[in-house]
Amino acid sequence: MKNLRYIIVLAALTAVAGLLSFTPKPAAKQIVVPIAFYNLENLFDTIHDEVWDTVDGVPVKIADKNDYEYLPDGTNSWSSMKYWAKQKNMSYALSQLGIDRQVNGPAIIGVSEIENRRVLEDLVKQPALKDRGYKIIHEEGPDRRGVDCAFLYNPRMFKYQRHKLIPYIYPDNDTTHATRGFLLATGTILKEEVNVIVNHWPSRFAGSFFREHAGKQVRAIVDSLQRQNPDAKIIIMGDMNDDPDNKSMAEALGAKRSEKDCGPQDLWNPWWDHLRKRGVGTLKYDGAWNLFDQIVFTANFLKNVKNDGYKSLTYFTHEVFNRDFLIQQEGAYKGNPLRTHAGGTWLNGYSDHFPTIVYFAKEVE
Repeated sequence: MKNLRYIIVLAALTAVAGLLSFTPKPAAKQIVVPIAFYNLENLFDTIHDEVWDTVDGVPVKIADKNDYEYLPDGTNSWSSMKYWAKQKNMSYALSQLGIDRQVNGPAIIGVSEIENRRVLEDLVKQPALKDRGYKIIHEEGPDRRGVDCAFLYNPRMFKYQRHKLIPYIYPDNDTTHATRGFLLATGTILKEEVNVIVNHWPSRFAGSFFREHAGKQVRAIVDSLQRQNPDAKIIIMGDMNDDPDNKSMAEALGAKRSEKDCGPQDLWNPWWDHLRKRGVGTLKYDGAWNLFDQIVFTANFLKNVKNDGYKSLTYFTHEVFNRDFLIQQEGAYKGNPLRTHAGGTWLNGYSDHFPTIVYFAKEVE
């Protein structure tokens, strides 16, 4: 009996000593990182601009921008009052993106239909956004109407490394309908390198061929990045002027519908079923929804491909950001995105597109 008591006491002391010497590892927490895209629908200032390029190191004027409808004497009577109302509206919309899952909002917001850097500088200074400290990535492009793509990024969440504007290569070198290039930015999110490409592909009026041509060119950029680093994480976003199942996206770019069909270097498009099964889109035309505003990404963001849970930056969920304040509440276009203008009437709205958001997550200690 004495031996039994001795063994029990010894075991208890050993357990206590073990507890005293054990240093528990801090529990991992999951950080959610929204990445967003928004077509800002003609964010023009009230000043006439020109299109310039550099030839042999010398600045050369190519053309006058076709921004006349957004001048004070233009068809939209685009005054300073309207411009600043637009800035206030767009900054509020941007400030609301993703905040229900990340109080700081998106790490990166890709935007299209902006006229120049000036309008972005005004945008990030608006009261709704100024505390975020968003920085700007923008390069002036050749679009005849003067609209460009750009990025806003939160430097606390996205550590910028480099960027470049990759020009759209025209079939037969015909630049009659000069269009936007592909803006590629590289940086780190939670210490992982991420490449992001923002797009605004040729319009529906140009014909499918030109958007398919854009899809092939973006696929070539992806291939080039993956040759440099087979594990490259790549996000492609933009107004593609096509739906997920159109040839430019499904074939030329090769963005797959099903996660299970993806290998690590494939592209996955989460919006396909969003449109075709749920009937949710980002813009309406003749009463039918389209989903042109897409964010697709390499499958090495997917849990079922990596099998490491959220140990690295991983896809979590996605949404079309179609909140009530962005929706027209009455009239013939009830239920549509609430635009800035419609039928020549100033509506003091937002955009003819809804924003889209993809949420990524990672466990950190």
